[in-house]
Amino acid sequence: MNINRHLSRSLALQILFELDINSNLSLNQEGLEIIMNRYINDFVGINNNSQEISQIKTDNYTINLIKTVQEKLYLLDDIILKAAPEWPLERINIIDRNILRLGLVELLFGNNSNVPPKVAIDEAVELAKNFGGEISYKFVNGVLGTIYKEMGEPQKYEHSKDINQKKTKDLEIQNLVGALVYSKVDGKIFFVFVKDIFKYWTLPKGKLLENEDFRVGAIRKIKEETGLSVVIKDILKENSYIANNINLDNTGSGKVKKVVNYFLAESLYKNLILEKENAGILEAKWFLLDEIYNLKMYSDIKKIIKIGLEKINI
Repeated sequence: MNINRHLSRSLALQILFELDINSNLSLNQEGLEIIMNRYINDFVGINNNSQEISQIKTDNYTINLIKTVQEKLYLLDDIILKAAPEWPLERINIIDRNILRLGLVELLFGNNSNVPPKVAIDEAVELAKNFGGEISYKFVNGVLGTIYKEMGEPQKYEHSKDINQKKTKDLEIQNLVGALVYSKVDGKIFFVFVKDIFKYWTLPKGKLLENEDFRVGAIRKIKEETGLSVVIKDILKENSYIANNINLDNTGSGKVKKVVNYFLAESLYKNLILEKENAGILEAKWFLLDEIYNLKMYSDIKKIIKIGLEKINI
């Protein structure tokens, strides 16, 4: 059965708008189904394609979207605030903020095989064009694009395989630097990780300044992000991928090739000082070797850690 997911999202948005405007976002499932049936009945009355509507009625996608928004509301709103700190939630109009919530649900908690990240963003942008104001789609695109980059751009490698070398050689290149930082204390080895807004533990990293040496840049960025002074010990790995160059104001140069150079770095064991200006980082913490295996991490970061452990003979 081919379900019209776009129509399901549109229905979810309209219901969320009604709940939000009435300060009733915590409505139970029975109440949600009553409202959904009302919208469906109204739609059938003005639309000839009643079969499509009946399919949506028996499908759980709309209700599941709304229920996930309800369950993750505080987390979703916190992520929106961190991605667009100059836009408090009360300043974002009701339609736009619920489009962002729906987009984030599909981006963070959906099945990426069925709804890839780019599709989740594109669908949210379409909702903004259909239901939002004149520039709503730009705002939604910018915020979700920023969040997607903070996620580490999942499926970026799959996407980059579709672009051949001839197409990528002319792309703008953005150089980034990062490091696996460790400290030896009384025969034990500790490692520094930072937690991003999606509750993943990852390595400190950031953009390289113009004409800045890679090692100097890595030392600077670690100092900014964690407060640590480090010594670069070795080179670990270079990751490169194709990304969308999206800003909050929807300006940018389209595709960009990002190249991340990771290093192995040693530091004294000191209290970590989190970078205040970095809205994408929630926490920085030292971990023992045995502890890091239980952390929630991105797959590419695990590969870099493995190389680092081999370098220090662990």
